[in-house]
Amino acid sequence: MDFSAPQNPLASPSAATANRIAIALIEGFNKHYRLFRQTSREAKFRFEAGDWQAVHAAVKDRIRFYDDRVEECVERLRDEFKAESLDDATWQQVKLLYIGLLLNHKQPELAETFFNSVCCKILHRTYFHNDFIFVRPAISTENIESNPPTYSSYYPGDGGLRQTMRQIILDFDWQRDFEDLERDVDYLYRTIQRHLGGELPAREANCQIQVLYSAFYRNKGAYIIGKAINGNQEYPFSIPVLHGKGGKLYLDTILLDAWRISILFSLSRAYFMVDMEVPSGYVQFLRAIMPGKPRSELYTMLGLGKQGKTMFFRDLIYHLRHSEDKFIIAPGIRGLVMLVFTLPSFPYVFKIIKDVFGSSKEVDHATVKYKYQLVKQVDRVGRMADTLEFSNAALPRARFDPELLEELRRQVPSLIEEDGDDLVIRHLYIERRMTPLNIYLDSADGDKLEHAVKDYGNAIRELAIANIFPGDMLWKNFGVTRYNRIVFYDYDEIEYMTDMNFRAIPEAPYPEMEMSSEPWYTVGRHDVFPEEFATFLLGSLPVRKAFVKHHRDLLGPRFWQEAQEQIRQGRVEDFFPYPEELRFCNLYGTAGGDA
Repeated sequence: MDFSAPQNPLASPSAATANRIAIALIEGFNKHYRLFRQTSREAKFRFEAGDWQAVHAAVKDRIRFYDDRVEECVERLRDEFKAESLDDATWQQVKLLYIGLLLNHKQPELAETFFNSVCCKILHRTYFHNDFIFVRPAISTENIESNPPTYSSYYPGDGGLRQTMRQIILDFDWQRDFEDLERDVDYLYRTIQRHLGGELPAREANCQIQVLYSAFYRNKGAYIIGKAINGNQEYPFSIPVLHGKGGKLYLDTILLDAWRISILFSLSRAYFMVDMEVPSGYVQFLRAIMPGKPRSELYTMLGLGKQGKTMFFRDLIYHLRHSEDKFIIAPGIRGLVMLVFTLPSFPYVFKIIKDVFGSSKEVDHATVKYKYQLVKQVDRVGRMADTLEFSNAALPRARFDPELLEELRRQVPSLIEEDGDDLVIRHLYIERRMTPLNIYLDSADGDKLEHAVKDYGNAIRELAIANIFPGDMLWKNFGVTRYNRIVFYDYDEIEYMTDMNFRAIPEAPYPEMEMSSEPWYTVGRHDVFPEEFATFLLGSLPVRKAFVKHHRDLLGPRFWQEAQEQIRQGRVEDFFPYPEELRFCNLYGTAGGDA
């Protein structure tokens, strides 16, 4: 029997190197999350200052944080450790040691994803399995302690619900006065009472109100999110806090339906800024309010897009193991730039940039990628679908319909690789599936048709006010969501409004020229003639009638020029992710900065 001293597991050169690499990786992640949390924490100060230009700049800057830190870490591993030359045993040891560093970590799931991002830039795709990267999570995120706590609990006492709601508002400690907090708290109370049928339920022994510690900041608003618990009942709520005309704060409404709160987290809107020590705690709380919202979408809407992608792909692989249908070409008019396919049992579409575009398209691959990235950086105002972007996505080839497989081989041979039983797609966009608007209109009539056409015009109008010109406004480029909202999803021709030149068509020198197939006026690359919209959009008489009824001004240059001028003056409009009729100023007549 050997009674010698136990060997140090890090004594060998390989193990010592693995330990240093694991430490470098966790240092890289910790730096990323420190910067991410700092800019999220500063959202409170930007909101208090009413600095809306800084709000948009911070959202745009934060998009780059993750990729910048990953590249930094990759370069460090290459420079210090010659990472590409390390053997398999060392890489396996790196992962095991890294797991040890996550045992008491506050963001272990995010750190695992960061590890994957770095290693996947260094290792060959054959290493993308659980021995070398985190195909499955290794550390549980349940019940991680947070300081400050993820949520605060309030127990209505002698002061009752009014006093408790008032204290909840005050505890956010915004350094800006309220217009009339007593008035707004009264509106909260009356709205809750009406929602519950006129009477508040009797208070049970466990009656409490739980409120997430950080407000959720986006655009010009701060959102308080929580839930009331009374016996076996739970009542979710969200309270938007806005700036009034005089610069003071006011409560705009209270949302009391889970599905309305879910719309706040729609991927067609900008990401929130939230100060979270333990993101998994926030996601767990939000899931209790919105059980139908995938965790992947919640992480994404909290600004943690890479984690959202990780969880989405795990959900997709799990779904493929428990379903039998095949990927097929998406229904509808086929695009000139993108090849689009879908899995009928999975509510998303998959989009690949074609190798060769249709002859009418004047963009290239780099421009298309830039436009899709731009969409992530702007305020999508609930009118542009967000996309998940993947590289080297391996999917089982047997699940592809033969017709789709043939189209992929013909249209995108440069972006696919058939590797054993897998089809590897080198670059892929994924979006929530919607009904294409042109297909919806084919079967809609009466009120449904008018609502769709009206909301289509609203989508164009709101995008313009948010400094986005859609470019190609054909019906097929818009979709109808499950909440009957019109959303734009084809981005290869989008431009900033301020880059465009909106013109009226000049009068023809001679009447005969109007019959010519060639224009009698010069047309620059960024020139737009809104009068022409009617020609290619309003061929159907019912559609034309509905559009002209609600949006006649979109068919002339004045609306577009005035929108440009407002943008250039730095004006940032409010876009409410809830109906106007729910705002207190419309419910009670005096609120919302109108007092």
